[in-house]
Amino acid sequence: MLENIKAILEEAGSGLGDLLKTTVFLANLADFGAMNAVYSEFVGEVPPARATVQVAALPSGALVEIDAVAQVG
Repeated sequence: MLENIKAILEEAGSGLGDLLKTTVFLANLADFGAMNAVYSEFVGEVPPARATVQVAALPSGALVEIDAVAQVG
């Protein structure tokens, strides 16, 4: 998921450092620790604003979905 966001931002001439806010949707909030460990590796020392919520279900049985807002250009 974060690799996809990174690739989209790079294609637009931007990067993960330009993220302003993310919303993480988890199928199971018990996965927060594992998700946060991976997320921290990608966003670095100064992470964007973030909200994380548990949802009843995600499309195609996904466990995580991330909505991202970035400044590009």
